[in-house]
Amino acid sequence: MYCLTQIKCMAWDFLETLGNVLNVLDLFASSSSSARINYNDQSKKKKKIKYLTEKVSAGFIVAAVVLLFFVFKNPLPEKNYLQTLIVISLIGTAISCVLFFLLHVLKLYYFKSLFKLLLFSISVILFFISLVLCIYFRSGLFL
Repeated sequence: MYCLTQIKCMAWDFLETLGNVLNVLDLFASSSSSARINYNDQSKKKKKIKYLTEKVSAGFIVAAVVLLFFVFKNPLPEKNYLQTLIVISLIGTAISCVLFFLLHVLKLYYFKSLFKLLLFSISVILFFISLVLCIYFRSGLFL
């Protein structure tokens, strides 16, 4: 009985500590120095990150293509090939959904157009699928 109580207390302390850390980060994010930025600085900041979504998406796509090249340059084993690809695709999509949820919770998953949303989402999903493929086939642990 003591062990269960101790585990619950440890989990509660961890969540409380995590909440405190997030509160401190929120405090730094909304500091008064950001309120002092004048109009010219805001326009420069917007110009710097105007194509941020496209650049990040392009980076994910390039990384995914490189990983897929390393995976498919050698022939893959034929044992349960289709089933393996389906399971890996589901795992990569699940990891992407967790990332999307975390971005949504942090209020960073919003886009001004449907094209940007689709481009970013598809590039992240493709990246995580290729990453799981690379880990699965190149590591040799699962073959």
